[in-house]
Amino acid sequence: MQQLPDLLRYGASPDPFYLEFDRRIGHFSMFTNHYHSHYELYYLFSGERNYFIKDRAYHVHAGDLVLVDSDAVHKTSDLGIPGHERVVLYFSPSFFDAYEPEERELLLSSFAQGSPLLRLNLQERLHAEALLGSLLTELHDQPPGYGLHLRHMAGELLLFTARSMQKRQGVPDVEPTPVQRKVSDIVRHINLHFSEPLELGMLAGQFFISKSHLSRMFKEVTGFGLSEYVNITRVKEAQRLLRDTDYSVTRVSELAGFDNFSHFGKMFKRLSGLTPRAYRKMAEGE
Repeated sequence: MQQLPDLLRYGASPDPFYLEFDRRIGHFSMFTNHYHSHYELYYLFSGERNYFIKDRAYHVHAGDLVLVDSDAVHKTSDLGIPGHERVVLYFSPSFFDAYEPEERELLLSSFAQGSPLLRLNLQERLHAEALLGSLLTELHDQPPGYGLHLRHMAGELLLFTARSMQKRQGVPDVEPTPVQRKVSDIVRHINLHFSEPLELGMLAGQFFISKSHLSRMFKEVTGFGLSEYVNITRVKEAQRLLRDTDYSVTRVSELAGFDNFSHFGKMFKRLSGLTPRAYRKMAEGE
């Protein structure tokens, strides 16, 4: 990996498949793309990261694979250890249309497991890094037909991951810490009650902790500020309503839990890049 540059990119978010390789020096926490329709395969070559997915945080070590389901809220953040090297492969739902139904089901099964974290043994890690090394070297050199090779190797990696996941069935999950369990309870409460008032003081009283402690531990475990996570959850629900119902934008705002229409419009544009009406128009055109 050392012969590769610090940054490599292939494709972009509208594409059926794209990838990002980064070698980062110092401290870094993710600040964009909190959720998306692509399936995400994340591999950490070096360093340690905190990875929050859906309602739980995972301590990711070098040699770990992380599988993020489509539209799952997620974020990586710093653990106080500077420097890390990672690659992320993104697959849109349409990427899997090229496969037979049983093949598609197998490749997608990795993203539907109870735990998104796959901790590889040494033999598996060497195999995964050989696949990724071939993929990234091809991207760097860009010989004729390199895009075909990248897609082929990405499929190989998905197959390897699916088979490795199947071997892990029945293996106990890593036990979360008491703080992680408490934050998971709060996240699940937000996910279920996003349409209701969710002020910091109310949540602190309901979960028997101080407001300052709740704010601090929520940020440490998830990487999100509490109000930031609430807004993300509400905007995600608003997107679903705009796609799947004929409710007015004002009614969508109310059902998603926003008590201020101006605030709704501002948060929706910030998180999705579009106004609610533009988002609905785009969804209708798909």
